[in-house]
Amino acid sequence: MSILPEAEAKAILTKVVALSTADECTAQLAGSTRGNVRFALNNVSTSGIVDNVELSVQVAFGKRTGVATINQFDDASLERVVKRAEELAKLAPENPEFMPAVDKQTFVPTPTFSAATAAITPEYRAKVAADSIGPCKAENLIAAGYLEDTTGFVCFLNSKGNYGYQTATSSDYTCTVRTADGRGSGWVGDNVQDVATFSAGDDVRIAMRKAAASADAQALEPGKYTVILEPAAAAGLIGFMMNFFDARSADEGRSFLSKAGGGNKTGEQVYGPEVNFFTDPSYPNAAVYPWDDEGMARERMQIVENGKIVNLNYSRYWADKQGKTALAGPGNLIMTGGDKSTADLVRTTQRGILVTRTWYIRMVDPQTVLLTGLTRDGTFYIEDGQIKHPLKNFRFNESPVIMLNNVEELGRPVRVSADEGGNVMYLPPMKLRDFTFTSLSDAV
Repeated sequence: MSILPEAEAKAILTKVVALSTADECTAQLAGSTRGNVRFALNNVSTSGIVDNVELSVQVAFGKRTGVATINQFDDASLERVVKRAEELAKLAPENPEFMPAVDKQTFVPTPTFSAATAAITPEYRAKVAADSIGPCKAENLIAAGYLEDTTGFVCFLNSKGNYGYQTATSSDYTCTVRTADGRGSGWVGDNVQDVATFSAGDDVRIAMRKAAASADAQALEPGKYTVILEPAAAAGLIGFMMNFFDARSADEGRSFLSKAGGGNKTGEQVYGPEVNFFTDPSYPNAAVYPWDDEGMARERMQIVENGKIVNLNYSRYWADKQGKTALAGPGNLIMTGGDKSTADLVRTTQRGILVTRTWYIRMVDPQTVLLTGLTRDGTFYIEDGQIKHPLKNFRFNESPVIMLNNVEELGRPVRVSADEGGNVMYLPPMKLRDFTFTSLSDAV
């Protein structure tokens, strides 16, 4: 059983903390049940379930720390893992940036658990595969995809009494559909907390339409164009940019948020006035654990307001050094928008390019967040509010910082992704001017 009841988990952690003779001790149990099914060439290829629970123990003697992990929880094993962590701490050099364990916090539970997702069975996964493959076979298309559902929990306790327990669920589905001759390709992705809101049959038809429509792609000269980025296409670029919202890298001159002469750009206008980002652990359909990796309580926090930088991420060490208040690290990123769909944005575009997916994104210049990458799985030319024909894919060189200074309109935000750490993004489709395509790509 990978989801330990709260009473059992707390009893284990209480025992671990009591066993430690270190100056401080933090113990955490984390477990999950992950089920999956994979299909390709219109056939299921693999499926399985992975269960695991792991105990992590971190101790400190002064500024010397040690960490040990184990997945056995009998008394002898608990004694052994605590002893190992303490032995490592005594051997370790002092950490000049050491910060003591977090004091006791108050956590407001967030809606991270769905009974429907937790109840997924192998039969459900098989049906998702069948619902993806069947329509493609009927239309002489080829499907390849993957579904993974996760039910997990986290429980932690430190020697200062900071304690938390919560369960969470998520489901991630992706499907690529190709034409039989390989000339057309479409992709769809759906990440949800509650599978009651998910339908593979509906999703796969989106990929099917893109695949059929993207065959016979025509070349268009690279250059600067008005683009509409679907939320999934924007996610990769926005995700890269948010990695630089760290106060320390900005203060030390290593970020696009570094200020000439020192310091950072908090309070300055960096984006267009349409741009707003915030984090909220209880946000509907994007809820995350109410604590960060250090056990600090998360709360709603504005990050960018009307294009101005409001808050950067301060580690506890850097906040202490700079005389700032440390805030919990965000677990999600919410970007506000309007109420239009991608199709609505297309209808109001005289000429432009619809990008349904971006991939293979790499950093070119961290000081400007200049990124390079490729479009994929359906790129289309828009004229007079209609999609006229498919385009050959492009390589782009673009900075999301510049991109978000060229916003013409934002649509209705949707949940687009959740990474391995459970971090969720909620982004709108975006109509942007002067997006830079540098060359053509033969990829489909």
